[in-house]
Amino acid sequence: MRVNRILLSSSLVVVALVIQVSVLARLHLPGAVPDLMLLTVLGLALVYGHVGGALVGFGAGLLADLAPPADHAAGRYALVLCVIGYLAGLVKPDNGRLRSATAPMVVVVAAAIGSTLLYAGVGALVGDTAARHVGLGGLLFTAVLYDLLLAPFVVPGIMALARRAENDPLADTGSAAKATDISSGWLSSGTGLRIGSQRGGGLGGALKVKAARARVARAGRIKGVKRL
Repeated sequence: MRVNRILLSSSLVVVALVIQVSVLARLHLPGAVPDLMLLTVLGLALVYGHVGGALVGFGAGLLADLAPPADHAAGRYALVLCVIGYLAGLVKPDNGRLRSATAPMVVVVAAAIGSTLLYAGVGALVGDTAARHVGLGGLLFTAVLYDLLLAPFVVPGIMALARRAENDPLADTGSAAKATDISSGWLSSGTGLRIGSQRGGGLGGALKVKAARARVARAGRIKGVKRL
């Protein structure tokens, strides 16, 4: 991943984690907790693609696993967000821009359901049966509802920030200057003249060289006649 991607992703993930732990988790809403971390990973994955989405998801999930008050095994949420980020990145459009809000909303619904099921499944493998006591159906419904309500305020903004970070004006300017230098060098080498220094004395020098070559050729022809 490029440096601007790493810096932007790290900043957004840290901000999302702080808001989720200090605000959303303290609302004590029925069922699931609005997953701001998931929405952040989705927004970045829809711009960076499946590889970037998987890397961002793994880093965000691992940070959430280690941040207090985490009550589950480390690496559990990292696995979930890594898989979700990879799958969400697969639906990234070629130009990184979505034509309508329907596709992101479908991705949010699928990610909310998939992350809840995957989290509960991994928990069942390690002996965590909390999802059974709360009720998996209620968790799925509330997770989809909360994430859908929060997504319009999070996902478009994150995608816009990610696209802006991808379009580096300094890099474009440098590329244009480099292309200008290359084209100037190509023109100067093709004509045999250097702008400013004007090798061979400029236009006058070129004419003198041409005249000298003509005299040499004429002298060669005269010597040839004499030899005959």
